[in-house]
Amino acid sequence: MQPTATVLVYSDDSNTREQVRLATGRRPAADVPQVEFIECATHAAVIKELDRGGIDVCVLDGEAAPMGGMGVCRQIKDEIFNCPPVLVLIGRPQDAWLATWSRADAAVTLPVDPVEFAASLASLLRQRAALSA
Repeated sequence: MQPTATVLVYSDDSNTREQVRLATGRRPAADVPQVEFIECATHAAVIKELDRGGIDVCVLDGEAAPMGGMGVCRQIKDEIFNCPPVLVLIGRPQDAWLATWSRADAAVTLPVDPVEFAASLASLLRQRAALSA
Protein backbone atom coordinates (compact mmCIF):
# COMPACT_ATOMS: atom_id res chain seq x y z
CA MET A 1 0.00 0.00 0.00
CA GLN A 2 1.24 3.48 -0.80
CA PRO A 3 2.63 5.56 2.10
CA THR A 4 0.04 8.34 1.70
CA ALA A 5 -3.33 8.86 0.07
CA THR A 6 -4.29 12.16 -1.53
CA VAL A 7 -7.78 13.43 -0.76
CA LEU A 8 -9.20 16.40 -2.65
CA VAL A 9 -11.64 18.45 -0.56
CA TYR A 10 -13.94 20.88 -2.38
CA SER A 11 -16.00 23.46 -0.51
CA ASP A 12 -16.37 27.21 -0.76
CA ASP A 13 -16.61 27.20 3.06
CA SER A 14 -13.29 26.93 4.89
CA ASN A 15 -15.14 25.65 8.00
CA THR A 16 -16.46 22.67 6.04
CA ARG A 17 -12.98 21.89 4.72
CA GLU A 18 -11.70 22.08 8.30
CA GLN A 19 -14.45 19.69 9.51
CA VAL A 20 -13.29 17.17 6.89
CA ARG A 21 -9.64 17.49 7.93
CA LEU A 22 -10.46 17.16 11.62
CA ALA A 23 -12.79 14.18 11.08
CA THR A 24 -10.12 12.38 9.07
CA GLY A 25 -7.16 13.05 11.31
CA ARG A 26 -3.88 11.61 10.05
CA ARG A 27 -5.65 8.52 8.75
CA PRO A 28 -9.32 7.53 8.86
CA ALA A 29 -8.61 3.87 9.78
CA ALA A 30 -5.62 1.77 10.77
CA ASP A 31 -5.62 -0.27 7.55
CA VAL A 32 -5.46 2.68 5.14
CA PRO A 33 -2.55 5.03 4.43
CA GLN A 34 -2.05 8.43 6.00
CA VAL A 35 -3.92 11.20 4.22
CA GLU A 36 -2.66 14.35 2.55
CA PHE A 37 -5.25 16.96 1.60
CA ILE A 38 -5.59 19.18 -1.42
CA GLU A 39 -8.15 21.86 -0.68
CA CYS A 40 -10.13 23.55 -3.42
CA ALA A 41 -12.57 26.43 -2.99
CA THR A 42 -13.65 26.66 -6.64
CA HIS A 43 -14.94 24.35 -9.34
CA ALA A 44 -12.05 25.35 -11.64
CA ALA A 45 -9.49 24.35 -9.01
CA VAL A 46 -11.12 20.91 -8.68
CA ILE A 47 -10.89 20.28 -12.42
CA LYS A 48 -7.28 21.52 -12.51
CA GLU A 49 -6.22 19.17 -9.69
CA LEU A 50 -8.04 16.18 -11.19
CA ASP A 51 -6.42 16.85 -14.59
CA ARG A 52 -3.05 16.89 -12.82
CA GLY A 53 -3.76 13.41 -11.43
CA GLY A 54 -2.73 11.63 -8.24
CA ILE A 55 -6.04 12.07 -6.40
CA ASP A 56 -7.20 8.96 -4.53
CA VAL A 57 -10.59 10.20 -3.26
CA CYS A 58 -12.65 13.38 -3.74
CA VAL A 59 -14.77 14.88 -0.97
CA LEU A 60 -17.24 17.34 -2.47
CA ASP A 61 -19.53 19.71 -0.55
CA GLY A 62 -23.02 19.37 -1.97
CA GLU A 63 -23.90 22.73 -0.40
CA ALA A 64 -21.04 24.66 -2.06
CA ALA A 65 -21.82 27.75 -4.13
CA PRO A 66 -22.01 28.70 -6.90
CA MET A 67 -21.52 25.11 -8.12
CA GLY A 68 -22.54 22.40 -5.69
CA GLY A 69 -20.58 19.23 -5.13
CA MET A 70 -23.27 17.04 -6.67
CA GLY A 71 -23.05 18.89 -9.98
CA VAL A 72 -19.26 18.71 -9.83
CA CYS A 73 -19.48 14.99 -9.08
CA ARG A 74 -21.73 14.33 -12.06
CA GLN A 75 -19.39 16.31 -14.30
CA ILE A 76 -16.18 14.59 -13.20
CA LYS A 77 -17.76 11.14 -13.40
CA ASP A 78 -18.55 11.96 -17.06
CA GLU A 79 -15.33 13.75 -17.97
CA ILE A 80 -12.41 12.40 -15.90
CA PHE A 81 -10.89 9.12 -17.08
CA ASN A 82 -10.62 6.71 -14.13
CA CYS A 83 -12.33 9.22 -11.89
CA PRO A 84 -11.44 8.62 -8.24
CA PRO A 85 -14.21 7.62 -5.83
CA VAL A 86 -16.32 10.55 -4.63
CA LEU A 87 -17.79 11.20 -1.19
CA VAL A 88 -20.46 13.92 -1.25
CA LEU A 89 -21.40 15.97 1.80
CA ILE A 90 -25.17 16.52 1.80
CA GLY A 91 -27.27 18.98 3.77
CA ARG A 92 -29.91 16.50 4.93
CA PRO A 93 -30.50 12.75 4.75
CA GLN A 94 -33.39 13.26 2.31
CA ASP A 95 -30.85 14.50 -0.26
CA ALA A 96 -29.32 11.03 -0.60
CA TRP A 97 -31.26 10.49 -3.84
CA LEU A 98 -29.49 13.52 -5.32
CA ALA A 99 -26.14 12.01 -4.36
CA THR A 100 -27.20 8.86 -6.21
CA TRP A 101 -28.14 10.96 -9.25
CA SER A 102 -24.70 12.61 -9.14
CA ARG A 103 -23.10 9.13 -9.19
CA ALA A 104 -21.32 9.70 -5.88
CA ASP A 105 -19.79 6.58 -4.36
CA ALA A 106 -20.84 7.60 -0.85
CA ALA A 107 -22.65 10.42 0.95
CA VAL A 108 -22.62 11.72 4.52
CA THR A 109 -24.61 14.57 6.05
CA LEU A 110 -23.39 17.92 7.26
CA PRO A 111 -22.27 18.83 9.82
CA VAL A 112 -19.63 16.13 9.51
CA ASP A 113 -19.97 13.30 12.01
CA PRO A 114 -16.34 12.20 12.55
CA VAL A 115 -17.10 8.48 13.00
CA GLU A 116 -19.45 8.22 10.00
CA PHE A 117 -17.18 10.33 7.81
CA ALA A 118 -13.98 8.44 8.69
CA ALA A 119 -15.69 5.09 8.03
CA SER A 120 -16.96 6.24 4.63
CA LEU A 121 -13.62 7.74 3.62
CA ALA A 122 -11.71 4.64 4.73
CA SER A 123 -14.08 2.45 2.71
CA LEU A 124 -13.45 4.53 -0.43
CA LEU A 125 -9.68 4.43 0.14
CA ARG A 126 -9.85 0.64 0.43
CA GLN A 127 -11.93 0.51 -2.77
CA ARG A 128 -9.37 2.67 -4.61
CA ALA A 129 -6.48 0.51 -3.33
CA ALA A 130 -8.24 -2.67 -4.48
CA LEU A 131 -8.76 -1.22 -7.97
CA SER A 132 -5.10 -0.16 -8.17
CA ALA A 133 -3.80 -3.58 -7.14
